[in-house]
Amino acid sequence: MDAPWRQGGRGRGRARPAPGLADRAGAAARPPAPRARGGAGVAAAETSGKGASGECCVLPASPAWGCGVPCRRAGQLSSQKKFDEIKKANQAAAKKLVEDQFSSSSEDDDEDAEEKQGKILVKTFNIYTSQTDGDASELERTRQYMNEAFQSGAMTCLICIASVKRNQAVWSCCGCFCIFHLVCIQKWAKDSLFLVSSPLTDDDFGKKDYPWPCPKCRFEYKRSETPSRYYCYCGKVENPTLDPWLIPHSCGQICEREFKPPCGHKCLLLCHPGPCPPCPKMVTTTCHCKKAQPVPRRCSAKEWSCRLPCGRTLLCGQHTCENSCHAGDCQPCPRVSKQRCICGRQTAERFCASPQWQCDQVCGKPLRCGNHTCEQVCHAGPCGDCPRSGKRSCPCGKSKFTLPCTEDVPTCGDSCDKVLECGIHKCSQRCHRGPCEICRQEVEKQCRCGKHTKRLPCHKPYLCETKCTKIRDCQKHQCRRKCCPGNCPPCDQVCGRTLGCRNHKCPSGCHRGSCNPCPETVDVKCNCGKTVIKVPCGRERTIKPPRCKQLCSRPPTCHHPTQEKHYCHFGRCPPCRQSCQKTLSCGHLCPVSCHDEALVKQTGSHQSAGPWEQPSEPAFIQTALPCPPCEVPIPVSPLPCHSANPYSCKRFCGRLLDCQNHTCMKECHCVTKLNSSADEKKAGAECSQCEEECTKPRPPGCPHRCVLPCHPGNCPSCLQMLKIKCHCKLSILYIECLKLTSADLKEKELLISCKNQCPKELPCGHRCKEICHSGSCPLNCSQRVKLRCLCKRLKKEVQCSKIEDGQVSLECDALCKEMKRKASEIKEAEAKAAIEEEKRRQQAELEAFENRLKGRRKNKRRKDEVEVEQSSWQKYKNLIMLPVFGVAVVMV
Repeated sequence: MDAPWRQGGRGRGRARPAPGLADRAGAAARPPAPRARGGAGVAAAETSGKGASGECCVLPASPAWGCGVPCRRAGQLSSQKKFDEIKKANQAAAKKLVEDQFSSSSEDDDEDAEEKQGKILVKTFNIYTSQTDGDASELERTRQYMNEAFQSGAMTCLICIASVKRNQAVWSCCGCFCIFHLVCIQKWAKDSLFLVSSPLTDDDFGKKDYPWPCPKCRFEYKRSETPSRYYCYCGKVENPTLDPWLIPHSCGQICEREFKPPCGHKCLLLCHPGPCPPCPKMVTTTCHCKKAQPVPRRCSAKEWSCRLPCGRTLLCGQHTCENSCHAGDCQPCPRVSKQRCICGRQTAERFCASPQWQCDQVCGKPLRCGNHTCEQVCHAGPCGDCPRSGKRSCPCGKSKFTLPCTEDVPTCGDSCDKVLECGIHKCSQRCHRGPCEICRQEVEKQCRCGKHTKRLPCHKPYLCETKCTKIRDCQKHQCRRKCCPGNCPPCDQVCGRTLGCRNHKCPSGCHRGSCNPCPETVDVKCNCGKTVIKVPCGRERTIKPPRCKQLCSRPPTCHHPTQEKHYCHFGRCPPCRQSCQKTLSCGHLCPVSCHDEALVKQTGSHQSAGPWEQPSEPAFIQTALPCPPCEVPIPVSPLPCHSANPYSCKRFCGRLLDCQNHTCMKECHCVTKLNSSADEKKAGAECSQCEEECTKPRPPGCPHRCVLPCHPGNCPSCLQMLKIKCHCKLSILYIECLKLTSADLKEKELLISCKNQCPKELPCGHRCKEICHSGSCPLNCSQRVKLRCLCKRLKKEVQCSKIEDGQVSLECDALCKEMKRKASEIKEAEAKAAIEEEKRRQQAELEAFENRLKGRRKNKRRKDEVEVEQSSWQKYKNLIMLPVFGVAVVMV
């Protein structure tokens, strides 16, 4: 954590902010000179270059400097450039400081701010309270909205869950009066319109003006009502200026918005957040029943009741309204009377407000035809003509007949031809009475989704088993409905995504885009719980607790019976500033401030684990300090009360401390008198405590330091663990340092062993059978191997070490020699048989070749007899060419 004077910014050469806003701006406008880094010469130039005003001055170059002039000018330009950069950085820091001063998230919670807030509220309510004779009881709701606007972090944008600052552009909903960032509500409206209009086709897009809802109250706005500019609360001023003496985002003018419900008057408050209060105007009005004399009343409560009986005639026409003077229409007559039904056959007790009622009996009066009776239920007026009189049609409606009402209309004998329930085919039966049958004609039906067809009776619907793979409007889940025609229903799953508050999940159905803000609110309380503010869910982790005006009720932690009065707070109470007033040993009272809970630097004996561990910051503990020496002057001596005792000689004490290694280095001081003279040089309770480390030699082989501070006697045993490798160098062992340093050679051999089999390989090729050991492995291999004779018939298992030493050998016996002799005879016989077989095969090939050669000669003679006589070249070409190539055989 940086110091408070550094939190304004980290730029080099940044000015320290002054307490006042003007002082801060002035300090930022006067940047200090850049700090030199080039040694004493540059520092001297910097010192000489400062004027009376504190600004950097550039010394003129002298011609006597010779070759140093260009270097001096280059240094001046570099210094001027650095000065300009630091000046710009300081100006930017001053501007940021001014902006942060007016932000609602960094408002100082002090009495001056509250006094200033109270003056702004009085100024805002002044015109309204002048109309109500100072009565501000109707302004509590508006006061709450204004307090939230002033309070640090109370105004939160529900879209981004961030604080709304004074210097940010905002928009207020006219339904719930919730305030959002202008950029956030623009993005919300754009996303909402896109999600609503995205399922539409290209032809329907843009034909309907779809609304977008408020994130909190779901009040719907048209597309044209999407906010594009930043206005004040009343909507008169665009981009209202930031004024610390006005409500944030207010223009300071009279609101003049119409009251709701409209009464013809306008709001008299200054531009304010939240709903307008009730109308304070006085009007003259009479009661609801118009019997009382007109009286002056507030316009917001102009409707009133005189509490007299209403007296208006009710709808029954017999009784009058007995309720007290009321608004609107009178209630139905509550009295009960005997009333006849419409046909007059039955009488029943019913409410006077409903005289017309109908019984459940059939009329039964004879009709004009004299053959039938009326079948209507209780009715008024004449029964009418017989329904069977006049011209009547046959059941199919193609023929008409004029018959007496006593006869039924016959069928015409033609086909029915009525359209069946399928709406496609017609009834093929003859004219008949009653409903037509279902359509049984087989047709090629296509399923609802249009992917399959099947021949079915016309009256049976055809639904395939194919599940729809289209994505629903949530763009996450498939429809999965069987034989879906394409109009997939909305997704029926719950969204369940974590809302921006990080505490609740979205309870809405699965949807696209961002979820609605969390509607819950959380109470943020002070430490005592008496002051509570409501914040949107999710802001309780970052909002500062409210400042409580109740006094802290915690009991004092010091010796005083009561603590100083201070307000409710979190954490520890501030240090007690009352006078100590403890009785000192001299009898005087301690006059200094209470020191029961003083912060003292803790000095521990923490030993670092290694050079990689960073040194920790010094810790402070809260402890009670003893009272300081009494400074009350003594009348008989010029010394104070605490110095009236034996004094100090200013030399070192030199007494031997408890560690028996060092002496007390305190200045000569008083020591409690000891009993024996042998202990005169021993340190007392008043001597200093040895804080040195133990420097005694460690046991041979122990690389650690003693864990205790300087102490008498021998050091304790070292219990730290050593990390070493075993003899075979494969395992890492952790051995207690004490065991290793105090062990002899044999015990060390066992401690450093990992107790696993030695992984080294013997000269014979086998692995060493010994447990992990030091030095070279023994050569007597105990591995059992198989030994065979030369013919590989006999075998025997012996130790590998005996074979290596040549102690054991296996010779062939008589049976092995006899088997070798028989094997050689068999090989000789097989070789002879192979030679004879080869001779026979060659003889057979020679005979076959001679036979083929004889056959060719006979065929050649037959061909010469038929062929035409050859030319001289053809006859003698073989005789000419053969000697040339050195061929000794004459070809025929």
